[in-house]
Amino acid sequence: MDQNGGSFLAVRRLSGHHPSTADVVSGSTAWIGRGFSCVCVQRRESDTRISFDLTPVQEECLQRLQNRIEVPYDSQNREHQEALKALWHASFPGTELLGLVSDQWKEMGWQGKDPSTDFRGGGFISLENLLYFARNYPKSFEELLCKQNGDRALWEYPFAVAGVNITFMLIQMLDLQAVKPRSLIGAVFLNLLIENDRAFDILYCITFRLMDQKWLEMHATYMDFNTVIKSTRRQLERELLLEDIQQIEDMPSYSFLAR
Repeated sequence: MDQNGGSFLAVRRLSGHHPSTADVVSGSTAWIGRGFSCVCVQRRESDTRISFDLTPVQEECLQRLQNRIEVPYDSQNREHQEALKALWHASFPGTELLGLVSDQWKEMGWQGKDPSTDFRGGGFISLENLLYFARNYPKSFEELLCKQNGDRALWEYPFAVAGVNITFMLIQMLDLQAVKPRSLIGAVFLNLLIENDRAFDILYCITFRLMDQKWLEMHATYMDFNTVIKSTRRQLERELLLEDIQQIEDMPSYSFLAR
């Protein structure tokens, strides 16, 4: 996704979040005892930096996810083509897909008839996220795809493109392209990832459902998407720092998901 322009759904690159003094004091430190070596250097109240040394297991776990993130969507790749077809059939079972380039894709919320042009910001993992959502939480997926819940706006967010933006936002929020965690949020998430190697995919599903909940609560419309995404991100960050979060399913917003 072009971060400097393009459609209204292009989520701009946000500056890295580093916890304030209050964050460090109030956030749980239980995870530090599970393999992290933590060195906190505070220059001033608004500029806290945290350095983490990872164990080999943690490095391997993070690297596997980073390898997924680095794969761009390739419209000529057979595996990617099949994944896109699988997403269609999971979304509209019984409806024949006329082609990988077709006006039918607009029904799912892609911006044009060729979905491959919308994957620039999220890469292949954004397609994997959508497909995981459809296969593992089909009821929630259908409700969001078809906008079945709540008093919907006349101008709604396009489902599929919103999904790509959510992948992009999570990668930025968790700073997943860094060699090692540089924030409390990133460190906490890495422990959740060690507990469940599908934690990122599940967090994606939680985020999509939470975003839609925020959308309804804020009576949002077409041009409010970035505001809703920012509100969603803030809640995710708060929940990840709760003391009793031992696995991704412990997040309060997980309860929004229905299989």
